[in-house]
Amino acid sequence: MYIDKDFRPCLRFMVVSDIHYKDEPGVENERFEKAIKIAYRLSGEQEYKNLDALYIVGDFANDGSEKQMLAIKKTLDDNVKEGTQVCITLASHEFSERNGGEQAALERFSRIFNMPYDDHRVINGFHFISLTTTRGCHFDDAKKKYAKEQLEIASKDEGKPIFFFQHPHITDTVYGSIDWGEKDLIPILVNYPQIINFSGHSHAPVNDPRSVHQEHFTSLGTGTLSYFECDEYDKVYGTVPPKDENAAQMLIVEADEKGRVRVYPYDVLTDSFFPKRWAIDEAWNPDSFLYTDDRWKSTYQPYFEDGAKLDVSIDNGKIKVVIPQAKDDEEGFVDDYFVNLRNSGGFIIGRQSVWSEYYFADMPKTVTVLFDLPESGEYTVEVKARSFWHTFSRNSLTAKISV
Repeated sequence: MYIDKDFRPCLRFMVVSDIHYKDEPGVENERFEKAIKIAYRLSGEQEYKNLDALYIVGDFANDGSEKQMLAIKKTLDDNVKEGTQVCITLASHEFSERNGGEQAALERFSRIFNMPYDDHRVINGFHFISLTTTRGCHFDDAKKKYAKEQLEIASKDEGKPIFFFQHPHITDTVYGSIDWGEKDLIPILVNYPQIINFSGHSHAPVNDPRSVHQEHFTSLGTGTLSYFECDEYDKVYGTVPPKDENAAQMLIVEADEKGRVRVYPYDVLTDSFFPKRWAIDEAWNPDSFLYTDDRWKSTYQPYFEDGAKLDVSIDNGKIKVVIPQAKDDEEGFVDDYFVNLRNSGGFIIGRQSVWSEYYFADMPKTVTVLFDLPESGEYTVEVKARSFWHTFSRNSLTAKISV
């Protein structure tokens, strides 16, 4: 997928979160620098060549130390060009008690970056409001008052989106927002449907179709440059998937003179767009919303292609099941697989659920599941795929194995 050539932007910005710089330079430093360079390169390839802003939505530092903040500042100084505005919010990781807590972090941030940690600015005629958290990832009365006042000012510009940034998700919006969301701002934000809200905290993949959500306003998850975590608890390995460290994603956002917005999820590691972009043509009009909870009513079923087969073997004392990826013509890939191991009597003696690894731009062609070797006998393995909207595949794959 490439940038929509029929869209004529007058604004472009990039959004990242959960970078997690540490005291000693690591892959996160390299990934953030690469992300900035990619954003400039992509911008330079378009008719509208500006990268107008760079927004960092919290947890840029692993525990908010002086060393970490100085390192982020150096990356920005070395790579951000004239004409690109930078805005940063702080959150729980910057406020680590290990380095003095919240107040010390705010003072350190102000001294090093010389920018406000709550901010309202207008860029190319569009309002940008960002809010740093309090008490970890909450918002006290002063923060709520600031948000309400600034939104009231911004809302006077009718027919335009308002871009709003805070670190934690708003509860019950995007993927990851149940465990990693906060409710404090909901009574305020619901009054402004033109809000396009950007949040991180969960480390959930930006290319998950549930990472965009529209109900009272639009919400977008901003991913991570450090490691993945997903918001499901039925997986054999918990919420953190294998190879979670192979995570570096960002959003490229464009808006045009009509107030229409295009959001491009991007994979920094492979330097490639994810297959889908999000289109928000009338942010202020809920009747125009495309990414609502109605998607959960989908009856579409993914499927395994004709000729697809399981590869089942005994390997190092385990039953090894290699699953070919199922197809989903609506979303491009499936969310996960459910794998049952049945004995000769038909009883399930083992059951696992694993992700399809859709969060990798170079998604593997197969997924492997291992079962402990049972007692001698005849066994059947059966696999169903599941969509992001929890519809199961219309067909399943089965294979027999003797132990």
